[in-house]
Amino acid sequence: MLVLGGARSGKSAYAERLVAESGLDAVYVATAAADDAEMAARIETHRARRDPSWRTVEAPDRVEDALRQEAGEGRAVLVDCLTLWLSNLMLADGDIGSRTERLVETARDANGLRVFVSNEVGLGLVPETPLGRRFRDAQGRLNQAVAGAADHVVFMAAGLPLVLKGSEG
Repeated sequence: MLVLGGARSGKSAYAERLVAESGLDAVYVATAAADDAEMAARIETHRARRDPSWRTVEAPDRVEDALRQEAGEGRAVLVDCLTLWLSNLMLADGDIGSRTERLVETARDANGLRVFVSNEVGLGLVPETPLGRRFRDAQGRLNQAVAGAADHVVFMAAGLPLVLKGSEG
């Protein structure tokens, strides 16, 4: 499942609720790194929202490996979020195309519930810088690839889910 939306659209809380309500063992694959006080506060807000029974795996740039290790029958894996994963890869000059293919392939082959959170960044103004435009374009391609492989895709706006593909969950 892919849960898309803009900043503060409710996508993470919605995805967390889906996993919690599944009754499966919950694994949170975190892609954020607490590089500054503001990001550390955001991470703590997300962590505080989750039940303590969730297991957290920090994988800022190795989501495919974490998914391969953590996904399985009886488990629900939430990857939050693909946008930060992409940022981490771009900053490390990673091969975005091959890593996207590997991520989609790994997700397809995995068992259990897999929920991915990602930002929809293509609805606003054209970014002013070349890096911003490359990021926006790469994010759009990543979202399309994951949505194409997903059974369910939900777009969040103002905390409300709009089902784009499949059922709500």
